[in-house]
Amino acid sequence: MRYGYIRVSSQNQNTDRQLIALKEHGISEENILTDKMSGKDFNRPAYRRLLKKLHKGDCVVVKSIDRLGRSYKDIIKQWQYITKDIGA
Repeated sequence: MRYGYIRVSSQNQNTDRQLIALKEHGISEENILTDKMSGKDFNRPAYRRLLKKLHKGDCVVVKSIDRLGRSYKDIIKQWQYITKDIGA
């Protein structure tokens, strides 16, 4: 399964550019999860739902790695969890 993840920092920011990019990569809209909140940590509702959906062999697409979070150290930990622990 292919999933997309979108994050913007606030409710009034636009997700269109990220949504268009994910659709161009063949991600269907029903498999795109969106959070409109800070990337200071990974306790975000859509991100948590994404992790619960992922299985070995699945693919996660983000427009830019910084859309996962603010801290590259934390992003790397999450990416390792997704790729090593889950196998996506």
